[in-house]
Amino acid sequence: MLKAIIIDDEQHCIDRLSNLIAQTASSTVSLINSYTTIEDGLQAIHKFQPDVVFLDVQIHDKTGFDLLTMIEHINFEVIFTTAYDKYAVKAFRFSAIDYLLKPVDIDDLQQALKKLDDKVSKKEMSGKFEVLLHNLKDIRGASKRISIPTINGFSFLSVSEIIRCQAEINYTTIYLKEKQKLTVAKTLKEFEELLTEYNFYRIHNSHLINLAYVKSYNKGKGGYVSMIDQSEIEVSTRRKEDFLKRLASV
Repeated sequence: MLKAIIIDDEQHCIDRLSNLIAQTASSTVSLINSYTTIEDGLQAIHKFQPDVVFLDVQIHDKTGFDLLTMIEHINFEVIFTTAYDKYAVKAFRFSAIDYLLKPVDIDDLQQALKKLDDKVSKKEMSGKFEVLLHNLKDIRGASKRISIPTINGFSFLSVSEIIRCQAEINYTTIYLKEKQKLTVAKTLKEFEELLTEYNFYRIHNSHLINLAYVKSYNKGKGGYVSMIDQSEIEVSTRRKEDFLKRLASV
């Protein structure tokens, strides 16, 4: 049984999340209590040593991040609850940190709870928070960073470092500048959802490319592109027309 606490300054949000936990997770999660201030939440963490903390992003005049910086060793899982807009939610997705968008949905809660066994080290968690805070400060900017799960842990990259992504069944190989590459246990579709609005385009079922790094387009049935890493990638016939429009607007 996992011990959990909620830290949130809105009682109606606490009530909703508490009820959902009772409905969906009574066999795996035991909710100890809820707290409405950073100070009370911090005391509860030290006292009860919870396995998971449902943490609001904005708590009165402070944030959940303020609380985390007060803890020397984070030995619990964090699931943020947030009412942020879509731009800020994108920042959470880029950092690979679990979050629940308010008002919390029961299906989203169940999905978040399924991930609780995926433990990460303090160093990796600190890296995730760094990526998240960087992206929250630059919500609508282009200087995005992304947390990439790898075999050995996590890598933290600037989106501008990525030349292209190639599907390998349920894995994706990310090709970077300086001739580096990473193989990630995520599908290409997941990266497409994250990166499309940052000048990436899926030119083929198996390829997502950074349009900023296209050297040339060569005509043909679908044609193919030459990238700055010397790769040549086929363009799907059905994507050709839309791709050329996107390329012309870069």
